[in-house]
Amino acid sequence: MTEPVRKERSPGIKLLFASLIGLALVIPLMMVYALVWDRQSQSETAQTAINAGWGGPQVLAGPVIVVPFRTTETQNETGSDGKTTTRTVEVEKQLYISPTANRVTTSVKPEERRKSIYRSVLYEAQVTGKASFALPADLPRFGVTAETLMWDRAELRMGASDARGLTTGGTLTANGQPLAVQPGKGPAATGGQGFFAFVPWKGEGTLAVDYAFGLRGSRSLSLVPRGGQTKWDVSSAWPSPSFGGAFLPEKPSISDKGFKASYTVDKLALGQAPVSTDDQGAPAIDDGSGQSRVFSVVSGPGAEANSGQALAVTVGLIEPVNLYSKVDRAVKYGFLFIGFTFLAFLLFDIVAGARVAAAEYLLTGAGLVLFFVMLLAFAEVIGFTGAYLLASAAIIGLLTAYSAAVLKSWKRARFIGALLVGLYALLFVLLNLEAWSLLIGSVLLFAALAGVMYATRKVDWNNVGRREVEVQPAP
Repeated sequence: MTEPVRKERSPGIKLLFASLIGLALVIPLMMVYALVWDRQSQSETAQTAINAGWGGPQVLAGPVIVVPFRTTETQNETGSDGKTTTRTVEVEKQLYISPTANRVTTSVKPEERRKSIYRSVLYEAQVTGKASFALPADLPRFGVTAETLMWDRAELRMGASDARGLTTGGTLTANGQPLAVQPGKGPAATGGQGFFAFVPWKGEGTLAVDYAFGLRGSRSLSLVPRGGQTKWDVSSAWPSPSFGGAFLPEKPSISDKGFKASYTVDKLALGQAPVSTDDQGAPAIDDGSGQSRVFSVVSGPGAEANSGQALAVTVGLIEPVNLYSKVDRAVKYGFLFIGFTFLAFLLFDIVAGARVAAAEYLLTGAGLVLFFVMLLAFAEVIGFTGAYLLASAAIIGLLTAYSAAVLKSWKRARFIGALLVGLYALLFVLLNLEAWSLLIGSVLLFAALAGVMYATRKVDWNNVGRREVEVQPAP
């Protein structure tokens, strides 16, 4: 009587099982990806809590002179009988006069504050500036005549998008005469937030304006240029600035001791008239996150209707290492880690005869997924580089020891350990050389494919039961 013999799976079936288990591990990888997003969201919430009461990303606008004037408008009205009547009414509007030149100097003092394991970059900025104003000689061509302007109500306005940061006050002078500063009535680009003063000017000659104020904020500082020519000199001790917005600085200087940057924006680049009856709307701001957004401001008292979106230049105080961004990118390479490790196990199984069970594939994959959880957890506490070294060392040690038991050989286990060391080292390089990641990754995949082809060149993928042994019945 012949005893039943357990038939070994063919190489093709083994490849299928390894592939299915690898695909199943995509689910926990997606859960890790969601965990990174959740932790990043918690970090942003904590940063918002830190910034509360201090000041958010700040947008500066102004100075601008606003003068009311009266004009007539033709209005059409439809009566109850369906007839349309036309009448002329007198209305009051406002004329916005931009400076012919504006020179702004800003010194930014950064500060890091923490809440639990989270931190946010705050700053105190000292803003000083000189601006000059003059009415255009051809003012009537802009639809306004000088005699309709009510100069007794003329206002000089400065804007800061988050008025909570104006804790040290501000000063305004016109032709050397100090003005009484009042809160609110900032330009529309800052939602009416800021301060203003009534200015004793009749539109004759040139008006010289000096201003200075302190400002608290966080993450980024933006300036809305307007008028003839705007020059902005900004400096800070923060070593990792991000320059964004509609214009870039001229040859910025960046070092470990901080940065200096200078902007020059001409009226032709702005495409704005020197005077207008509509104010500019809120600008689009890139605060260093890499994504532009229309800046959201809470309209304060005196906020006026606006037309069009203002242009802005932005200096962001970003963190040197965005750990959530790097962990997020690392997770995207997780399937390659699983694929290369499973491929090594499969080759040892098919070529060298080491039997690897489905459960052993699954446990090994779980260890590889756990690396990304450990990386995220430790990175929030000790930083990305230290967390990467610690998590990779722990997983490499664990899987090397486990491979010795699975593959029945420490020599084979050392190969798995060397493979993992190479993969983790390569991933670290890819995370720090983002521009070269596609090139390096494609070359690596080509080398891996060539190695697998060479190692399996003599494998008969259709050979079923290559270790079957026929047992003869007893005589």
